[in-house]
Amino acid sequence: MKAFRLDELEAERAANDGAYLQFLRERNMSVGLYALDAGELDSQKPHQQDEVYFVVSGRASITVGLETTQVARGSVVYVPAGVAHKFHHITEDLRVLVVFSPPES
Repeated sequence: MKAFRLDELEAERAANDGAYLQFLRERNMSVGLYALDAGELDSQKPHQQDEVYFVVSGRASITVGLETTQVARGSVVYVPAGVAHKFHHITEDLRVLVVFSPPES
């Protein structure tokens, strides 16, 4: 079994000065913690993998392709491979679990 605590993942991510911390990589998927602070810009580019975002905390908008929606704690968003997407109008520090399938390269 592999088990993780969000507070420990957040501390590790912050200690490494990065917005993203991959903490699990398996044959068919990878999982990470993505963090953007209020007012910060999301510089993501489209990925070659399908993604699922699960918002752990914070508030923002996300645009996927031509569609935009607001997200907050508990929101789940699917992003198909190759589709442009960005979080924006981040009004509360955003913490998001990201599942890539297949694993992010």
